[in-house]
Amino acid sequence: MRYIDEYRDPAGARRLAAAIARAATRPWTIMEVCGGQTHAIVRFGIDELLPEGLTLVHGPGCPVCVTPLETIDRAIAIASRRGVTLCSFGDMLRVPGSDKDLLRVKSEGGDVRVVYSPMDALKIAEANPSREVVFFGVGFETTAPANAMAVFQASRRGVENFSMLSAHVRVPPAMEAILSSEDNRVNGFLAAGHVCAVMGYEEYEPLAAKHRVPIVVTGFEPLDLLQGVLQCVAQLEAGRAEVENP
Repeated sequence: MRYIDEYRDPAGARRLAAAIARAATRPWTIMEVCGGQTHAIVRFGIDELLPEGLTLVHGPGCPVCVTPLETIDRAIAIASRRGVTLCSFGDMLRVPGSDKDLLRVKSEGGDVRVVYSPMDALKIAEANPSREVVFFGVGFETTAPANAMAVFQASRRGVENFSMLSAHVRVPPAMEAILSSEDNRVNGFLAAGHVCAVMGYEEYEPLAAKHRVPIVVTGFEPLDLLQGVLQCVAQLEAGRAEVENP
């Protein structure tokens, strides 16, 4: 655990916070994109370490929150059918549709099952060939590879009763929507390291150039995030708008 502790070093966090305070000469608003980053910021009180005038706002990084209502309704309709087993991650069960949620469908007798991976849903399909098993595939770029692998394995194994309701979304278009809004006040972004591990960070470069905003890739530990804020502030103060991957 030594390496985790290094990224949670209180003295190092205070040094980075002090450097941010020295670098920021005017108000700035920085958005962290990922819900995992938001969780760490709140858990470790990172926002409270920042100087007055420097604001962190929470971005659209929770795939549950950005799933359209019509897609939730479609999942509910599928789960309500006879002979269908709908498999989903647990956090989707309480998301309200137009009239009810998946948990209500389950209480009414629908076969709604919580799984921890799409491969779990594929195993259920293999064990129940008389039922149509549908996996509710929700997520950003980070979940897409695993979901695609489940589809590939289903085809490879000849499992014909497995299908997927795809609700995948991508981070760059969400950022583009924010930056294109007339009410946008975001000056810079902290991009999520695990998304960039899947897709790279080149897709952010046109956004940075078009909208003149710095985008800094960070991890999910306190020192990662504080270092990202420092680099973002340094760019803003210098009038630069680049993608940085520390």
